[in-house]
Amino acid sequence: MGLVATAHAAEGISVKLSPYVVGEIGSMPITATLLTSWLAIVLLVVGAVLIQRRIQPIPGKTQSIAEVVVGGGYQYVADTLESKELAKTYFPVLMTIFLFLITMNWLGLLPGVTSIGYYRDGSLIPFFYPPAADLNITLAFAFIAVFLIQLAGIVTLGVAKYGSKFINFSSPLAFVIGLIELVSEIGRIISFAFRLFGNIFAGKVLITVAIFFAPLFVPVPVLAFEVFVGFIQAAVFAFLTLVFIKLAVAEPH
Repeated sequence: MGLVATAHAAEGISVKLSPYVVGEIGSMPITATLLTSWLAIVLLVVGAVLIQRRIQPIPGKTQSIAEVVVGGGYQYVADTLESKELAKTYFPVLMTIFLFLITMNWLGLLPGVTSIGYYRDGSLIPFFYPPAADLNITLAFAFIAVFLIQLAGIVTLGVAKYGSKFINFSSPLAFVIGLIELVSEIGRIISFAFRLFGNIFAGKVLITVAIFFAPLFVPVPVLAFEVFVGFIQAAVFAFLTLVFIKLAVAEPH
């Protein structure tokens, strides 16, 4: 389920509780947000291949930017986890999450997104729509992040030691604290999903309203702000995943 906001001169502004279904493959619905996610994957893969093929001993501008992003990101993860070995293990996933999210967020701001499509029963069905405005997408990212956090704790500490953080019979107080920790771990799924969804959806609604009421001037600064928001949300999601991994691999007290 996701929230969708559209604006048409004749119909006004409308909000509905489901993503746009473009078509179906068998019994699986293909939504506009899913198509945009696939497009983001294609762009990232093609970009990575092109950069890899053009690596030179003396880097050009594109290679230099890529090296700064990857090298700086890796060093930050290593410093946060206080371990280069852990950084080598989890940095690729964290960087993938960041790049995937920022690409999806920025794709959702491009001209034509939400407005290029076809009409069905008198309503426009766009081919592309901001993925993070679909709660299904953000929930998928949340499950991946939380699964990665738990996996990091289990692999680093072992099942028994990591499980003792949540189920501890050493004292009644330790048992209650463990249950609270367990609930908070489960609650991270909701926190991750709704933080990302809420910010991106709110931005999309803001842009829709701006285009509807003041189409010539207001959307430009709003779009610039949403570019910044798209970056911040991707960075925050990856950063929180990193912080929770650090907590997960820490020795229980």
